[in-house]
Amino acid sequence: MKKGGIGTMSAIRRKFGEDYQVVNTNRGMTFCAPTKRKRQRFVEKNGRCNVQHGNLGGETSRYISDLFTTLVDLKWRWNLLIFILTYTVAWLVMASMWWLIAYIRGDLNRGGHDASYTPCVANVYNFPSAFLFFIETEATIGYGYRYITEKCPEGIILFLFQSLLGSIVDAFLIGCMFIKMSQPKKRAETLMFSQDAVISQRDGKLCLMFRVGNLRNSHMVSAQIRCKLIKSRQTPEGEFLPLDQCELDVGFGTGADQLFLVSPLTICHEINSRSPFFDLSQRSLMNEQFEIVVILEGIVETTGMTCQARTSYTEDEVLWGHRFLPVMSLEEGFFRVDYSQFHNTFEVPTPPYSVKEQEEKSSLTSPNPLPVAPTPSSPPTGNGGRGSRRGRLLSADHADNAEDQSAKLPSKLQRMSSTREEQLWRGGKSGVALPGGKASSTGDLPLSIQRLRSSSIPAARQGGRPEEQVQLLSLDGDAEEAELERHKPPAAISAITTPNPGSFAGGRPEDNLPPKLRRMNADR
Repeated sequence: MKKGGIGTMSAIRRKFGEDYQVVNTNRGMTFCAPTKRKRQRFVEKNGRCNVQHGNLGGETSRYISDLFTTLVDLKWRWNLLIFILTYTVAWLVMASMWWLIAYIRGDLNRGGHDASYTPCVANVYNFPSAFLFFIETEATIGYGYRYITEKCPEGIILFLFQSLLGSIVDAFLIGCMFIKMSQPKKRAETLMFSQDAVISQRDGKLCLMFRVGNLRNSHMVSAQIRCKLIKSRQTPEGEFLPLDQCELDVGFGTGADQLFLVSPLTICHEINSRSPFFDLSQRSLMNEQFEIVVILEGIVETTGMTCQARTSYTEDEVLWGHRFLPVMSLEEGFFRVDYSQFHNTFEVPTPPYSVKEQEEKSSLTSPNPLPVAPTPSSPPTGNGGRGSRRGRLLSADHADNAEDQSAKLPSKLQRMSSTREEQLWRGGKSGVALPGGKASSTGDLPLSIQRLRSSSIPAARQGGRPEEQVQLLSLDGDAEEAELERHKPPAAISAITTPNPGSFAGGRPEDNLPPKLRRMNADR
């Protein structure tokens, strides 16, 4: 069995190459593709920006103009070297000046032998003694053996200059060391970020998530988190933008970016149409190249100084379909955080499609909404509105709408209306011959037009009457109101005198006039 396994391994390596490995999992033997070569990061995992400035030319003088910040930004080994060298050189220079004064005045030759001679500095005979005098003066030790006398005005001036120079050097170097030691950069070491970011669904939405935690009991005041997407792109005009920065929304509009960082929190970026990852799917994630830079800022509670912690996630560190393990547990009287599970994740069912693809798929499968008919506006009042109501009533669409609304009448009125409609329907089917020899059928007309037509036909059948009276119901727009108007006196009745349409079919129009008018016309 072992030989067979070795033979299989050799065959696989001959076929696929030495870079491929065979790994044992619960599902059996699978092939593992070679891992990607680690590419250059813009921001390291510890927050250090991987950027170097070169070819500054004459701009290096700007560093000297801001000497204090330059010293603070240096590494510790260079700060210690500058600190030691500055004090050593200052001490040697000042000691040499005291020795030079003693040499010029002749104190080195006569001071130790002539008791009546008053030197500039007592008991200074050589350079070591001058150096010890400077150290005693600078450090305010004052042993009392070496001291300056009143017979040396140049020594008094040098003593004042030494005091001023020593104070300036002490303030500069000690202040620089204090600022460097109290920098909040080390506070960022106790702020943790998860090793990987995950993409999974939360509240039915696809989200990019990562975890952040605080190892200290002291809080971060006004903690705020921001995310930047670093990705090269090309504009529609053809301009190439290397390392273009794009903002990732982690709750700026809702205030979710303001953190109460007492326990580990999971920061969530919702992937929607405004997100740069709108068209990112599980398959396209393998071919993408981007970097997500996370910046956490806050005020250190103990020192009151602003602290900033940074990290980054490349496309290889974004896990699709994973979720973080819970780290909080309830103990007796307190909550316990298990940081051993801080970086661990587990797989969850997640669709491998992008949000863009899911929206397109849902739009194709959803039925089309039915069109909604516009609501007719209320009819105007007065004489001007009467003509518009009459035109709307005679239109076929409004008549159909009136028939639909008649179904809302009470049962008694519905029966009366149905009986009336049945009679009109039967009369319309039989066909009514209008004067002039034209046949008409009202079965295909709406209910309101049928009523007007049926009321005008009997008057047209009466012979020998040149005029007819047609009663029009008050047109208020609804069929229910027209039915109710039949049982009470009409609201508005107008007499309209119209010529008999059948009388013009036989001969001239003068033959239809009354006899008196025909005689007057003939005399004229």
